[in-house]
Amino acid sequence: MKLVVGLGNPGPKYAGTRHNVGFDCIDYCAEQVGIELDQSKFKGVFGKGMINGEKVILLKPLTYMNLSGESVRPLMDYFNIDVEDVLIIYDDMDLPVGKIRLRQKGSAGGHNGIKSLIQHLGTPEFKRIRVGVDRPQNGESIVNYVLGTYRPEEREHVEQAIIQSSKAVEAWTTKTFLEVMNEFN
Repeated sequence: MKLVVGLGNPGPKYAGTRHNVGFDCIDYCAEQVGIELDQSKFKGVFGKGMINGEKVILLKPLTYMNLSGESVRPLMDYFNIDVEDVLIIYDDMDLPVGKIRLRQKGSAGGHNGIKSLIQHLGTPEFKRIRVGVDRPQNGESIVNYVLGTYRPEEREHVEQAIIQSSKAVEAWTTKTFLEVMNEFN
């Protein structure tokens, strides 16, 4: 069984913000593959289903970004999912808006959601799809920037990144992650 987690913050206040692109990816993927996010447990909302014959859980932690590990770890334990079968989708300010980058492991890079996951999973060695949101301009604070919405000219690029992320998730059900990285990076 594979677990795909999109990071974000719960509630309408954060919908459509840069920091919630992980949630947006999970929502889009769920719609494309017909998995309903209809279960609420483990401090998150999730759905189970099949993608290309592979059992998959799609999860949106509802703990707020900084505590994401508090949702992911208990779900992994309950369903006996190994860390090598976990994929995390999240926003990354070090990539241009709309660019995605797949990695097999890495540091938190200042991302508090990833810091929480590393702490709770006990390792930085989990698969990731980083979705570019770029950096703030003109002295805007990082917090205001990531909790802000996209400029109109960025929206199309973000939508393409969400589509590509979903395709990468689907590809991971039939290919090794290295093959998926080679295809989507």
